[in-house]
Amino acid sequence: MVKMPEPDPEALAKRDRIVGALREIVPGEGVIVSADEMRAYECDGLTAYRQVPMAVVLPSTTEQVSRILRLCHEERIKVVPRGAGTSLSGGALPLTDGIVLGMGKFNKILDIDLENRTVTVQPGVTNLGITRAVEHAGFYYAPDPSSQIACTIGGNIAENSGGVHCLKYGLTTNNVLGLEMVLPNGDIVRLGGKHLDAEGYDLLGLMTGSEGLLGVVTEVTVRILQKPETARAVLIGFPTVEQGGDCVAAIIAAGIIPGGLEMMDHPALNAAEDFCHAGYPRDVQALLICELDGPAAEVDHLIGVVSGIARQHGATYIKASESEEERIAFWAGRKNAFPAAGRISPDYYCMDGTIPRRQLAYVLRRMEEMSQHYGLRVANVFHAGDGNLHPLILYDANKPGELERAEAFGADILKLCVEVGGVLTGEHGVGVEKRDLMDTMFNEDDLKQQQRVKCAFDPSQILNPGKVFPTLHRCAELGRVHVHRGELRFPDLPRF
Repeated sequence: MVKMPEPDPEALAKRDRIVGALREIVPGEGVIVSADEMRAYECDGLTAYRQVPMAVVLPSTTEQVSRILRLCHEERIKVVPRGAGTSLSGGALPLTDGIVLGMGKFNKILDIDLENRTVTVQPGVTNLGITRAVEHAGFYYAPDPSSQIACTIGGNIAENSGGVHCLKYGLTTNNVLGLEMVLPNGDIVRLGGKHLDAEGYDLLGLMTGSEGLLGVVTEVTVRILQKPETARAVLIGFPTVEQGGDCVAAIIAAGIIPGGLEMMDHPALNAAEDFCHAGYPRDVQALLICELDGPAAEVDHLIGVVSGIARQHGATYIKASESEEERIAFWAGRKNAFPAAGRISPDYYCMDGTIPRRQLAYVLRRMEEMSQHYGLRVANVFHAGDGNLHPLILYDANKPGELERAEAFGADILKLCVEVGGVLTGEHGVGVEKRDLMDTMFNEDDLKQQQRVKCAFDPSQILNPGKVFPTLHRCAELGRVHVHRGELRFPDLPRF
């Protein structure tokens, strides 16, 4: 089980004074201290871990966020930023000696600039809310996580979220142009804007995917895209998962970049079909959903090419959508695969790792062996085009030992991803879930260098401590001159 930092007695002793100060900053119902009312904030989407925070504060202005962080910086009180709480890695797990900074009231769309193809919003606006604000003009926001109806753009930035269309149009980091953020000491800064690239260091890229460790986002400018002339989805079924994986690699190798290229195995597609009635074939072991978009003539041509590649790899079922309603239905099953899994298991543990596409078939075989070893079923749903896997480990938390087996199974899957040349996460972040596996991918020097970045933004280490880093060093320790094998770096430089 994941262990969190021991609560600081000095911080707990300040609770009443801190709560009083927070109420002065956010009057009315903006501060929650009742244990029962704080239960709504005790976990995020990784529900296996729960803790009640010291307090919850719900600001509604950037100035309030600044004053809250300045107070916590001066008092050395830990802060956990929280969006909609849909994170699946425990990134918003509270700390018993810290406050939760809920950003749900930052829910306004501030500017729609169709000429520059940008939208500026507050971080509590939902992912889907951006598309709905501009779809009347034929535009949309490309990153589309399965939780897009609920997840917020601020949380998307924290985790660098993707979605089924990220293969062609990029993840959050490829679609964010500017940020307003509050640093841990309360300073308000702006990064980027409506222009394509900002000068100087890529601090915007650094913030995207930083998991709430470096600052609190209070405003976001994103790029929007014009809706393609035509978009059609093709369902492709295979007798084996390996054939499906090989077909994915062949489609990309042919120089085709689909708008989306997703894959589900037999347990996942059947659960999704029972849940959504999307029209999926039940007699296949793997199902690809390949979306092609662009001019109608190009789309029709590419459907023929992709279908030919699929047949060469043993496809037994091929069906292209004939209407927009049918295309949406094809995707509805995939986007609801996670909740659909709740119909076939009391609990499931959703993993997130990324591998090279060429390793897909091998990794799927190894996961099946692990499934038999641990005695737990697994349903596979993943962004096949970019190798981002989302295995759903099915278990029953009421059966002693099953949660622990599910965690061990998940850890082995992530270690396998690194072993074949992949990484620990694609879009869910590290949080607490993968924190203690970071040293399987990074050595001590790598981790210390990452922590130096943390220290540059947050020297007092009040923002989201206990997440991402297996062992968090004090900033003073990381600031010392580094000696490696008895030699200083850059020995020719004078030392003072």
